[in-house]
Amino acid sequence: MSLTQPWKGLAMPQNPAGTPRRTVLSAAAATAVVGVPSVAQAASATASTGRRSGDRPATAQSPGRELRELLQEIDRDRIEATVRRLAAFGTRHTLSTQDDPERGIGAARDWIYAELKRYAAASGGRMTVELQSYVQEPASRIPVATRITNVVATLRGSVDPDRVHVVSGHYDSRATDVMDAVSDAPGADDDASGVAVAMELARVMAKRRPASTIVFAAVAGEEQGLYGSTHMAERFKAAGANVQAMFTNDIVGSPRADDGTRDPYSVRLFAEGVPTSETPQQADTRRSVGGENDSPTRQLARFVRDVADNDATGMNVRVVYRRDRYLRGGDHIPFLERGYAAARFTEPTEDFAHQHQDVRVEGGQQYGDLPEFCDFGYIARVARVNGAALWTLAQAPAAPRGVKIVTSSLTNSTELVWEPGTDPGLAGHEVVWRETTAPEWTHVIKAADATSHTVDLSKDNVFFGVRAVNRAGLRGPVSFPVPQR
Repeated sequence: MSLTQPWKGLAMPQNPAGTPRRTVLSAAAATAVVGVPSVAQAASATASTGRRSGDRPATAQSPGRELRELLQEIDRDRIEATVRRLAAFGTRHTLSTQDDPERGIGAARDWIYAELKRYAAASGGRMTVELQSYVQEPASRIPVATRITNVVATLRGSVDPDRVHVVSGHYDSRATDVMDAVSDAPGADDDASGVAVAMELARVMAKRRPASTIVFAAVAGEEQGLYGSTHMAERFKAAGANVQAMFTNDIVGSPRADDGTRDPYSVRLFAEGVPTSETPQQADTRRSVGGENDSPTRQLARFVRDVADNDATGMNVRVVYRRDRYLRGGDHIPFLERGYAAARFTEPTEDFAHQHQDVRVEGGQQYGDLPEFCDFGYIARVARVNGAALWTLAQAPAAPRGVKIVTSSLTNSTELVWEPGTDPGLAGHEVVWRETTAPEWTHVIKAADATSHTVDLSKDNVFFGVRAVNRAGLRGPVSFPVPQR
């Protein structure tokens, strides 16, 4: 494949040297409106498939044959079996028994570990499984010293193993009283559903050879205070791991709201703007360029839309510009705190009668987080969204490093520079841009050189970004530039 083939067939506005700025803007505007459906067409598509028509970003990537085959292997029945088995342990409360073979968090831990080991047997040695344990001394919601154990399967990359992508769910559960470690707490939706997503992806991907590393984790201690995920994130940080993306799947079991309405083809993706780990110097830069909507996590969320909102998943990815829901949090937060791009998948609307509730019938209504309130076809579609994002991240080149806008002189053109790419199979780079009020990238052009490109548009009027392309035509996430003085 030639170096120009990854862009073959794309209608992208070009800006040859000397082309007037007005010409570029006119071409860009024309490109932006091509193929937009009528209101009636869009409504018809939504009613028939649950998906909107014609609203894919300019940066969207169509799923290839390899990805489609992978996603087709995700098995709804296996997901159901996983959720029901986890619920059958009675309670998986972090403070519950760890040495009963049938009930409690210890029994769940051992079952997850055995299943992941079984999946790893098909990997030819590429996947390893570990029990990642530590003793949490008394702390908030932990009254006595308690062993907390994450079950972690690592599928090592065959080309760039040091580049890491993480997907998780939490296998602990709770009843109405967060300190009740005895009562039944089946935790089907919260969060056997998320564990089932991570485990099913581990099963499907174990047989394949990703270019970079993918980690599948079932973490503990979430309901007591994100203890397991904090331990995992800290271990990555201490090791200097190059974690490029982390997704937690937490409450992804049902598209049914508490009023009975259903949205079976949507999943929310919570993505923070201003980085949790931002330093004062980074904050000054962000304020100066208006980068509140362009954190690494927001670029990761846009990437998920690009590769996972399509017919191969059958899902709409609704990006929510928040770190999490009001007054709540999940296992992505410890990763955000350590400077990693991380986001949370959650069902479109929640039914609070079936999470954080004692199992009971009250006023003729069934309460409790029971498997019968899960939609296993929906969980399978959420798994396909995760699978599309993770597999493309693992196969595509990394986001470019050191991307900057040259600001050494005043000019109405924009010069972008970045560090040379080191990904094997790298074919080139693309420059993307959008209006400052637009949520997603609207225009794409091929970069003229390996480490720089000049666009005849003012840096003061639009937002720019740069992404890498490999010889297979896969694009990585966008990097947002900072000023180079």
